[in-house]
Amino acid sequence: MASPSAGKRRMDNDIMKLIESKHEVIILGGLNEFQVKFFGPRETPYEKGVWKVRVHLPDTYPFKSPSIGFVNKIYHPNIDESSGAVCLDVINQAWTALYDLSNIFECFLPQLLTYPNPTDPLNRHAASLYLHERDKYDSKVIEYVQRYATEEALRTAHIESSDSESSMSDYSEDEARDMDI
Repeated sequence: MASPSAGKRRMDNDIMKLIESKHEVIILGGLNEFQVKFFGPRETPYEKGVWKVRVHLPDTYPFKSPSIGFVNKIYHPNIDESSGAVCLDVINQAWTALYDLSNIFECFLPQLLTYPNPTDPLNRHAASLYLHERDKYDSKVIEYVQRYATEEALRTAHIESSDSESSMSDYSEDEARDMDI
């Protein structure tokens, strides 16, 4: 097994690779917690959307997969609408140290949005529409993109989260963590 310093070096390199690419990365608290601005893939109903995707890298990264989730709402069979959790086998079960963070944002997530797996849904309503009423599904995706996945929606969400963060400043970091804030 690799040394802890080798794992840290790999984590740093993967994050730098993302930063140097076309992805906007916002470090939240140490290099293992950050958000990445992610754009919907072309020629899909997600095409004009922009999302913030939160990423948590475990201490054992790259041997253990990162946890990812959409911050702003997205309508998709394999993404939980309320939590933003993503059901994607290549991240959840098939992850190997051969993958890096750029694979997630340049390959895995675009593929997931382009080719949903409605037979293994986190959002059953989206899966049902995708399977049985594709036009309604596409319309719902576009509606969500227009409501929740625009640059304006991200700015509004950022202002709201900044307001809620400032209201939490009365708590110590340990108290806030204990309360799951």
